[in-house]
Amino acid sequence: MRLVTAVDGLPPLGTGLGTAQREFADQLRTLFRRLELPVAEFAARCGLDPAELADYLGGVRVPPREFVGTLLDAVHDGGVEPAARERLCRARMAALRTARPIGRAVCQLEDQLHAAEREIRQTREQAAGAERALAELEARGGDGVEDGGPERAVRPAAHAELAELAELAVRAREQSARAGARRTLLRRQLALLERQQGTTAAPPAPTGAADGDGPPPKILLVDDRPENLVVLEALLGPHGHQLVPATSGPEALRALMEPDGYAAILLDVQMPGMDGYETAAHIRSRARTRDIPIVFVTAIGSEPDHAVRAYAAGAADFLPKPVDPWAVRAKVASFVELHRARGAGA
Repeated sequence: MRLVTAVDGLPPLGTGLGTAQREFADQLRTLFRRLELPVAEFAARCGLDPAELADYLGGVRVPPREFVGTLLDAVHDGGVEPAARERLCRARMAALRTARPIGRAVCQLEDQLHAAEREIRQTREQAAGAERALAELEARGGDGVEDGGPERAVRPAAHAELAELAELAVRAREQSARAGARRTLLRRQLALLERQQGTTAAPPAPTGAADGDGPPPKILLVDDRPENLVVLEALLGPHGHQLVPATSGPEALRALMEPDGYAAILLDVQMPGMDGYETAAHIRSRARTRDIPIVFVTAIGSEPDHAVRAYAAGAADFLPKPVDPWAVRAKVASFVELHRARGAGA
């Protein structure tokens, strides 16, 4: 039990910490001392278990970035300088990279989360800009309209510009909504990983079925290289899933002729003949399969342009190769939970 505290009222630092983990824990402890609050009291304010907060302050677990922001705001009464926040966030990422075996997966998911948040901001700005331009064009008196009495007609060129701006605003809002859904999903995945931090357990297993919950969810694994399928089956097989392998796009589509029960599709992009993008397009074109989440698993998935293309093709998520066991299982776990929730609400 880590609630046994040191002389200064903080839990003792964990043993065997790396340099980056110790430095980050020291920064957190320095901030926390300025609050002059007991661990249990601040934990209650944050909605944390006191033992969980003790692990953060002892360096045993690296806290989520939301906690870092909460602590900074509490210490500085919301007026913390951006540079100070950035320094602490960089220290946190350095600690995560050495917090094996989970650190690499957390960094990977957080990079995806940051990308989703950037996309939300950018598309919201695009939509707002298009909507402002649309309102200004509609309100203008002489430009874009023809004189002709009390009811002036919009010139064809202005009408086309109005339509283009309206379409741009709609597309940007839709893209922002999709990025928002990814942000929610990634936060769920990070929470699954967070529960495993500070342990030497195997990577988190997807939520298993309880007695009476019906057959296990199906996961379609699509890759033209059998050795890659073997890796995925080894990672996911022990956790109660019904794994359905396919070595090509056409074989995957045949497996989906009876689509009921699929929680997710893990789909390789680079396949001969029908590649992952084309396979995804076929899946999305079918009414019975269009809502099954597709996770692109690809060696090119970490490149920004390919990520954008993957999402445009209808992917709900992607995993870069070589796959990280913690990331694979956390991502599949999130889709299994959503699948079970949909089934319970049906």
